[in-house]
Amino acid sequence: MGTVVRLWRYPVKSMLGEQCAHLDVNARGVEGDRLYAVHDANGKFGSGKSSRRFCKIDGLFRFHATYEGQTPTIRFPDGRVMPGNAPGIDAALAAALGQPVTLAREAAVSHLDAGPIHLLTTAAVAWLRGALPDALVDERRFRPNVVIDVPGETQVERGWLGKTLAVGDEVRLRVMDLTKRCVMVGLAQADLPEDGRVLQHLASDADVCFGVYADILAPGRIRRGDRVSALD
Repeated sequence: MGTVVRLWRYPVKSMLGEQCAHLDVNARGVEGDRLYAVHDANGKFGSGKSSRRFCKIDGLFRFHATYEGQTPTIRFPDGRVMPGNAPGIDAALAAALGQPVTLAREAAVSHLDAGPIHLLTTAAVAWLRGALPDALVDERRFRPNVVIDVPGETQVERGWLGKTLAVGDEVRLRVMDLTKRCVMVGLAQADLPEDGRVLQHLASDADVCFGVYADILAPGRIRRGDRVSALD
């Protein structure tokens, strides 16, 4: 069906993440993915949207989080770098975000949006680029964990719903649901400008969905270059 070409992990929910050579996955999902989140004064998790669990906190996309061992390291918009366990991290984040916040590790309530692992194909990205030739359509807007190279220009992963996928020698996934999108896909991040047309087109032509979520049936390691095939 395709080949894994890029792997992404996001140590802190709604901050920019890191590209990885491999990902270890377990029943929860990708190890370390969104394991930390910025909590507001009410304990809700900082996000690009507000919901029962999440609170919209503007500016999180201006931060970049990577791991140093088991601890996230955060690069601030002004270039400062602080480890996530530094004594002053909460105060520094609060000052930069303009509200009281704390950086916390996931506890009883999951930081994940709706599924353990998020898959996206190059064919889907090519489809959207074709529809929006004047926009900067980039996979980073959609925060996938696994990007799979598939020929063509279509949302081919929609046809994977209900299927069991073999990814490399170890990992087995069951594709469970389409990924619903929100305003975050059009927000500015790194070198990508703000562009509301991305969400508008997905709303009009794709029922606001792009990519798929999968459950982990068999844990293991996913590597760049792993083949992806359907088992059913």
